[in-house]
Amino acid sequence: MVKFPEAEARKFRNIFICKKCSTKIRANNMKIIQEKIKCRRCNSHKFRSVRKK
Repeated sequence: MVKFPEAEARKFRNIFICKKCSTKIRANNMKIIQEKIKCRRCNSHKFRSVRKK
């Protein structure tokens, strides 16, 4: 399967997943590191990046 840079950016760039409730959120990397972003669903500040398969 061919990988396109545009598709990779859409799927993986600036998308994080909440560690508690596994909700996806799109946010800036620096805001996630500084914990300025909270989850809409559970109000947690702990996120991880999307895993590439």
